[in-house]
Amino acid sequence: MIRYALRCGKDHTFESWFQDSAAYDAQVRRKLVTCPVCDSTAIEKAIMAPRIASRKGRAKDTSAPAHPPAVTETPPPASESTPLLMAQERELRAKLKELRDHIVKNADNVGERFPNEARKMHYGEIEHRPIYGEASNEEARALIEEGVEVSPLPVLPDDRN
Repeated sequence: MIRYALRCGKDHTFESWFQDSAAYDAQVRRKLVTCPVCDSTAIEKAIMAPRIASRKGRAKDTSAPAHPPAVTETPPPASESTPLLMAQERELRAKLKELRDHIVKNADNVGERFPNEARKMHYGEIEHRPIYGEASNEEARALIEEGVEVSPLPVLPDDRN
């Protein structure tokens, strides 16, 4: 992962993480990188200082190094999010919630009977209808191995309260 300091055409600055420099170039070319302040897609890299790794236990030497310093690229801590990532996370969560709400509104909750109901529909024992419910990992695996099409309902952080 690599972090870039970025600037939009209106001079707003922000940071974002990319898999590598090629991923950054591809996303900017496809206009997938936008300013979190003004949604501009006119984005360029801003000047940023590299993070220099020092040798553990040694004081930093101010004289010229014999070898170039190592530049390290580390992902941000889980608790630290850039404005761009926060906006993308909010958008993704909203879409997942919309999907889940649609399923809950338009399907029958069969609870713990889900594996049996899904099997009965798959084998033509009962009429097909949209359902959702509960299944253990083992039950879900068994359904998939039998060819029964199942998908987990998204669980969002707000659901765990």
